[in-house]
Amino acid sequence: MRHNKPVVQAGDRHWRGSARLAVSCALLFCVMSLLVDSDAGILNPLRGLLWITMSAAVCVVLLPQRVSAGPGWLAVRTPWRRHLVHTDALAAVRQYEGVSSHLVLRDVHGHSLELDPRVLAANPLLWHEPDTGVRRSVGRGTLRHGADVLDRMVRRIDDETVQAVLRESGLA
Repeated sequence: MRHNKPVVQAGDRHWRGSARLAVSCALLFCVMSLLVDSDAGILNPLRGLLWITMSAAVCVVLLPQRVSAGPGWLAVRTPWRRHLVHTDALAAVRQYEGVSSHLVLRDVHGHSLELDPRVLAANPLLWHEPDTGVRRSVGRGTLRHGADVLDRMVRRIDDETVQAVLRESGLA
């Protein structure tokens, strides 16, 4: 029997800490809002439910995407759904700069996903799988748009990795 879910090879090593922070902020918001209403004498079951619902919404908004990768695929899980692209069959890559920089990948099968490129830069093991898949896409000729975006990302990630190694070894 074959399963649809690919085996995870690499994941965002900072995700748990970020998720813990999101949950902590939402809990703090909930407790503080309930305490303020209680102190003001206006807390009732309806207001309590409202604050709990708003705290859950804060948690969902702050919860980071969970990025994982394996041979030939990259996946991003949000609280609502999972997006997966085949990195060895990419058709286009676009990077949008600004306040919230994000990378959009689309494969030849019509699947697409968005992710923060800093997640890939901060996780060399996670970056390895998409990088390998991208090279295959370029070799097969499926990647028609965005090879330059990936080249810049590769150079930046490699430079950051070298700088980190030099700092840790005391040479920089």
